Amino acid sequence: MKLKYIAFLLFAFMAIPALAQKITPAKWSWSIKPANPKVGEQAEVIFKVAIEKDWYLYSSDFDKDLGPTVTTVTFKPSAGYQTVGGLKAINPHSKNDTEIWNGTYTYFTDQAEFRQKVKITASDYTIEGSYDSQSCSNVSGLCVPIRGAFSLKGKAEMAAVADTPVAAVVQPAVTVDSVVAKPAAVATPTETPENDSLFAFFWIALGAGFLALLTPCVYPLIPMTVSFFTKQKGGKGLAFLYGGFIVLIYVFFGTLLAFFAGASFANFLSTHWIPNMLFFTIFILFGISFLGAFEIVLPSNLVNTVDAKSDKGGFIGVFFMAFTLVLVSFSCTGPLAGSILIAASQGAFLKPIIGMLGFSLAFAIPFTLFAIFPGFMQKLPKSGNWMNEVKVVLGFLEIALAFKFLSVADQVYHWHLLDREIFLAIWIAIFTALTLYLFGKISLPHDGPAKNLSVPRTLFATAVLAFVIYLVPGMFGAPLKGLSGWLPPMNSQDFKGSQAVEPVAPTNNALYSDFLELPLGLTGYFDFEQAKAAALKANKPLFIDFTGHGCVNCRKMEEYVWSDPAVLQRLKNDYVVVALYCDDKTELPASKWYTSKVDGQEKKTLGDQNLDFQISRFNSNAQPHYVLLDPRKDDKPMVQPVAFDANVSHFVSFLDEGKSIYQTAK
Repeated sequence: MKLKYIAFLLFAFMAIPALAQKITPAKWSWSIKPANPKVGEQAEVIFKVAIEKDWYLYSSDFDKDLGPTVTTVTFKPSAGYQTVGGLKAINPHSKNDTEIWNGTYTYFTDQAEFRQKVKITASDYTIEGSYDSQSCSNVSGLCVPIRGAFSLKGKAEMAAVADTPVAAVVQPAVTVDSVVAKPAAVATPTETPENDSLFAFFWIALGAGFLALLTPCVYPLIPMTVSFFTKQKGGKGLAFLYGGFIVLIYVFFGTLLAFFAGASFANFLSTHWIPNMLFFTIFILFGISFLGAFEIVLPSNLVNTVDAKSDKGGFIGVFFMAFTLVLVSFSCTGPLAGSILIAASQGAFLKPIIGMLGFSLAFAIPFTLFAIFPGFMQKLPKSGNWMNEVKVVLGFLEIALAFKFLSVADQVYHWHLLDREIFLAIWIAIFTALTLYLFGKISLPHDGPAKNLSVPRTLFATAVLAFVIYLVPGMFGAPLKGLSGWLPPMNSQDFKGSQAVEPVAPTNNALYSDFLELPLGLTGYFDFEQAKAAALKANKPLFIDFTGHGCVNCRKMEEYVWSDPAVLQRLKNDYVVVALYCDDKTELPASKWYTSKVDGQEKKTLGDQNLDFQISRFNSNAQPHYVLLDPRKDDKPMVQPVAFDANVSHFVSFLDEGKSIYQTAK
């Protein structure tokens, strides 16, 4: 992933900075099945979307409040039909994004398919409406709204009539994406191959399993395994059976959990306050337990009963020994196994099985080897104070990670309990305490007698201290880009001492500022005409930011480019900034509605009007898109607009060139 991201940035550095042409990376087509439905029967309206290579389309079945634009299809009421149920996405991919959205979204590549059941209620029917979606590029970073209208007209057969099917695929009306003159030919969708993603998921799960082996709950199981198999007469056969049972138990119960939980449950786990607060509490309790305050153990009756069964030996004994391993180790491996299941629950039929297979193999392989060669035990370090030290380190880490769950709930529900500087202060305190512990300056209840520090422990303590020093500037507004996926967003931080610059103009009366906000403490506007008037009054050029709530690369530009002091200073001092959200669904008052000259459709929402403005004025429909405009002329951009470009010096040159042209213009 690192190499992929580096290649992506290199491409952005070399790319032409302006992409002004209209882009249509996803083309919609539609049909009805059966093509000759009967009156009173149900049919399916099938939407297929041909997606260009290296682009993807967001699906319809994830939380609309997450951020990306959820695909929606709106049907116009008619006497000829009735919709039945909701729109169904057919086998989308899924991704749990902790870096930008802090949640799981679904998407399509190559080809998308959506289905809507309808009941035909008249012999002559017209099914029409509109679709709204968003497609983004994996290469250029652009995001493009894909919107348009559809219409299906036909004659339904009466129950006693069997007639020639009536074609039900027609050309679409003129759409926002006016490059699309008619739908693509309707064809049987080609299934997107899942082999690569399943193969990658297997290795991710395997890696998580090996990571789980490092947890302190696993180590005591090694002598237990060796002790058990020194008494058995079965040699390698029973040892391999032991490994097989470990895999089967994990896969069976894990797969059941994934299927019963389902995709909606995974999204619930990711965004709802109840599971996030539950995870926060669990991690805090486990962390305090690992520090030595108390012990968390499974009910002794359950563990003893299972363990007693393992003493019987043979086939049954090996099974219960494997079950004991899974049961005892789960208090440490549960969070890692749960992460695999959450990711798997949104995938295809095989994904939870593949995930649990990879995770359990990481356990099965070494414990099978321990079962084959009991002599390995003699070469392992003996239990001692070092095991308690590992538990203490894990305790500090679990407490720190707990606040990530609290942060997710805080952002989604706007509690403002854990803004960025508070989150950073807590992490600085936790990792400072860990540093002092590793250097031997503080001790905890189960620590042994003090002794000289080992070289590995000293080096690890130094690394933790360096991490603390890295966190400190974040309290004063430093972006801390390496932790952008873990920390609350910059706009939640009240104190930004290192970036304290007086605003260029008051914007308390900015339209839509009650629900829209600029990043990094910038002041500005969200309405073009209001911003233009302010720019004329301040005698400054306009910086127009065509952006979107669901635009990943808009957020990356803000984190990696706008946050640079050289860029931020210019945006604050040299320009009047206006952010025009092209995917905002806020419906405007009826007095502000108008019919677009581009596509002939009525524009009712803030996002539709901003997008229409971008298309009609600048012949572009992709975000991010940055335009420098002279408000005194308001005819064309002063310099060529730019899109995603992670090179800070390029963006500084872009802003400086616009300022110079504005100052020399008469």
